[in-house]
Amino acid sequence: MKNKKNGELAVCGYSAVKAIEIKNPDKIKRLYFSNKRVTQFSQLCKTLASIKRPYNLVDDADLEKLSDSVHHQGVVAMIEKPEIPLLDKETITEWLHSKEDVILMDHVGNANNLGAIIRSAAFFGFKNIVLLSDEANSMITTSSYRVAQGAMESVKIYKTESIVKFLSEMSGKMLRVGTDVSATTPVSQIRKLCAEKNGKGALVVLGNEENGISKETKQNCDVLVTIPTKAKLETFDSLNVAQAASVIFYAMSQG
Repeated sequence: MKNKKNGELAVCGYSAVKAIEIKNPDKIKRLYFSNKRVTQFSQLCKTLASIKRPYNLVDDADLEKLSDSVHHQGVVAMIEKPEIPLLDKETITEWLHSKEDVILMDHVGNANNLGAIIRSAAFFGFKNIVLLSDEANSMITTSSYRVAQGAMESVKIYKTESIVKFLSEMSGKMLRVGTDVSATTPVSQIRKLCAEKNGKGALVVLGNEENGISKETKQNCDVLVTIPTKAKLETFDSLNVAQAASVIFYAMSQG
């Protein structure tokens, strides 16, 4: 569609766009919405007008073209495609000082899963997400924004050039927690283990949808945890990574 420009990302879905309106309205370059969303975004239109940003009433067909999705929910905001910052020493030092938790993605390759993980992370109060450099920018998509349901505005996403190097650098500084279906330590023990490490923050690694975390990643973890099940599973042996993340975040929030 002629209104799409290079270097921009279409954010669609009511919750996703509403979160940007509330927290970062300056990010919006142009706004498009259907007649059914006029009332919900009238204040945003006033805000955009005050900073000389255009907004347009369009039909659903145009919204679908702008977002490349039928799940636009009647609104599309065009923003600059996010540039994920490289994780630096200052940020890590701040994490260590504040004993913050960090979520590290080991080749999680599905943008929908990323969006769901970010939504769960924000819900349970986890705000630091680290992706691999060569995947980071390609994972922040229209789809991941929509599935995150506004949570993109509540987390901070960074990238690292090497998962193993980052884990190695955090040795002794954070509790490095890997996830593995064959592990024997239940996720409910994560907070207890952090306390035993003088209250250090947890660095939790979530693995690839098909293969989990890599062998080399496991070797650089302090502990491997699993989500116990009482069921006898014949056709699968684990939860989807986004589902597993929710269980892990819940367990960690209880400690």
